[in-house]
Amino acid sequence: MRVARLCSLFFLLFLNQVPGFSQDKSAVSIFSWTVKSNKLPAGKYEVLFNTPGAAGYQLYAPSQDLGGTASADLSFADSSILIDSFMVVGSTQTIHSAIFDNKLLRINEGPVQWRAVIHFKNTIPANLLGNLSVFYNKGDEFAPDIPYVFSTTIEGGVASGSKIKINSIDIKHPVNDCGDEGTQNKSLLSIFFLGLLGGLIALITPCVFPMIPVTVTFFTKKSQDRKKGIINAVLYGLFIFLIYVAITIPFHVASKAISPEIFNNISTNIWLNLVFFAVFVLFALSFFGLFEIGLPAGLANKTDAKSGLGNVAGIFFMAGTLAIVSFSCTGPILGTLLANVANEGPWPLTAGAAGFGLALGLPFALFAMFPNWLHSLPKSGGWMTDVKVVLGFIELALAVKFLANADNVEQWGLLKREIFIGSWVIIAIAIVLYLLGILKMAHSSPIKKFSITRIAFIIFFGATAIYLVPGVTNTKWANLRIMSGFPPPLSYSIYPHHVLLTNGIHPMHNDYEKALALAKAEHKPLLIDFTGWACVNCRRMEEKVWTHSEVDSLMRTEFIVVSLYVDERTKLPVTEQSMFTTSSGATKSLISVGDKWATFQTENFGATSQPQYAIISPDETVLTKTKFYTPDPVEFADWLKCGLEAMHKK
Repeated sequence: MRVARLCSLFFLLFLNQVPGFSQDKSAVSIFSWTVKSNKLPAGKYEVLFNTPGAAGYQLYAPSQDLGGTASADLSFADSSILIDSFMVVGSTQTIHSAIFDNKLLRINEGPVQWRAVIHFKNTIPANLLGNLSVFYNKGDEFAPDIPYVFSTTIEGGVASGSKIKINSIDIKHPVNDCGDEGTQNKSLLSIFFLGLLGGLIALITPCVFPMIPVTVTFFTKKSQDRKKGIINAVLYGLFIFLIYVAITIPFHVASKAISPEIFNNISTNIWLNLVFFAVFVLFALSFFGLFEIGLPAGLANKTDAKSGLGNVAGIFFMAGTLAIVSFSCTGPILGTLLANVANEGPWPLTAGAAGFGLALGLPFALFAMFPNWLHSLPKSGGWMTDVKVVLGFIELALAVKFLANADNVEQWGLLKREIFIGSWVIIAIAIVLYLLGILKMAHSSPIKKFSITRIAFIIFFGATAIYLVPGVTNTKWANLRIMSGFPPPLSYSIYPHHVLLTNGIHPMHNDYEKALALAKAEHKPLLIDFTGWACVNCRRMEEKVWTHSEVDSLMRTEFIVVSLYVDERTKLPVTEQSMFTTSSGATKSLISVGDKWATFQTENFGATSQPQYAIISPDETVLTKTKFYTPDPVEFADWLKCGLEAMHKK
C-alpha cells in the first residue's frame, strides 16, 4: 500500500517537472496556500506559507521522515538559492500515526503558517519561483497533495528583462500571405498506415498468427448458417479494432486538462526517454525468448470466462481475450508506434492505434468471408520465431534512438553521431548473422533451406550495414541522406571538426534578443527556427534542405537566422525564471531555456510542433505565414523569397 502511495507521489512530482505542465488556478491545492516574502537582516529573506487548512484533513509538518520520504519538500528552480531553515510558526499537534506503525508525528489542523529562511548565493531575482510538496491524511487515507508551484516578489531583486508575448507579432495578418495554414504534424493518414504496417507485422508473430485459422473455423462452424458465421467474424474483427482505438481515449481526456505543448515536451523529456530505452531493451529481450511480457493472467481468465455470454457481448470478450493474450507480441510493436508519435498529440495516437487494430481485426473477417483462403496461409513454424528475433534486434535499435534523444538534450557525450551509427551497424550485422544461422538463440530452429524471403532480408540488412559504415568516418560520405534525422546531428560528433561542417549555415542559438539587434543593425529580416535536440524532422531540414544551394545562399546572405531549442534543459538565469499566465488563462512555470522558447512559440506563433519557421521584420512584424517541415528545397526557397519580398514592401 505504501509503495503505491509513494508511486502516486512520484507521478505527481514527475508531471510537475515536465516542462509545459500547466497548473490550473482552480486546482492549485486543496489547502489554498498563499505565499509572501519579507526581507531579513544579513541579506536573508523569509518566505511565509499560509493555509486556512481543509476540513477533515491533517497536514504533516515539515522536517519529518515518513518512511524514507520527507514530510514536506521545498525546492527552488535555481540551485544558488539556499534554504537555511523550514519550520512551522506556532504550535503543532503530536499524534501516534497508525499509518506509520504508531510513530510519533507532528501534524497541523486548521489555519497554519510555515516559515522558510533562505539566502541567495548569486543574483537576487525580483520574482522568486519555487515548488512546495506536502503530505496529508484524511482519516485512513494518506496521500500527497498536488505539488504547488508558487511565485512571490522579492524586495530589492533584479527584474527580468526577457519577454514572451510580443504584441506586434500578429500571425493572422502577415504582410505576404504565403506559408502554411495552421500546424503541420505528420499527416494522420501516414501515421494510420504506419499503424497498419505495425499491425501486419504483429499479425505474423507466434502470438497472433496461429489464432487466425482456429478462430475463423470456430465462427464458421459454430453458427447454424454461413451468413451468421461471417457476421460474427466481422463483429470480432470490428471489436478488435475498437479495443485498440479505445486505449487512446485517456490521451484525449488528458489533453484537455494540460498545456498544449505537453505531448512534445513529454517526448523530449530525458527521464521518459530513458524509461523508453529501458522498456525497449526489455521488449527486445522478450522477443529473444528470455521471458514473456504479458498482462496479468487473471485479467485474461476473467475476460475469457465472459466470452461465453450472448452473441455480441461474448464476441466482444473474445476480442478482448485475444488483445490480452497476444500482448507479449503486439505490445512492443504498438508501444514502438505510439512512443514515436507521442509528440504529435492525441489524434495521431488514435490514428496509429486504429491502423494497428484494423490490420489485426480485418483478416478474421476476410478469412470468414473467403474460408478457402485459409489453405493459402503458410503453416506455423520456426519462421515465426525468426520474425520475433529480428523484431527484437529492431527494438534494440529503437532503444538506442531513445537513449540518444536523452543524450542529445543533456549533451552527455555518450552517444555522439558516430557511436550511434556504429551501434546500428552492429545490430544490422547481428541480424544478418542470425538469418544466416551463424548467430543462434536458445529457441531457434535449425535452418533447413534458405527461402527467397530469408535471402531478401539478409540482402536488405547487409546492404543497410554497408550503407551505414561511412557514417562513422570523417569524410564527405558520412552524411547518410537516407537516414537523415535519425542519428544525432553532424555537429554532435566525436570529430572536433567534421569535414561536412566546414561550410554551411551556423545560426545563433537561443539568443533571440541578440539576433533581433543584429537584424536591426543590418536591416535584414529575422528567420526564427523553432527546433529541438530530439527533433527528427529538424535534422532532416538542416541536412537535406538547408544544404540546397539556393536555400543555403538565401539563409546565409539575406537573413539573420536564430535557432530556438524548445527542449533545451539549461536553466534560465534566476532573474528570468517566473510564472507565466498564458493567453488561455492557465499558469505555467518558466524554469529552463526550453520552457521559455516553447511558450514563446505557442503564444506568438500558435504552434507546438517542430520544426516551425517564422520570418519577422526588425520591428517584430510578421512578414509571412509560418512554415513547417518542408522536405522540398525549392518550396522552402520560394517561401524565403516571399519573406524577402514582404521585407521590401515594408
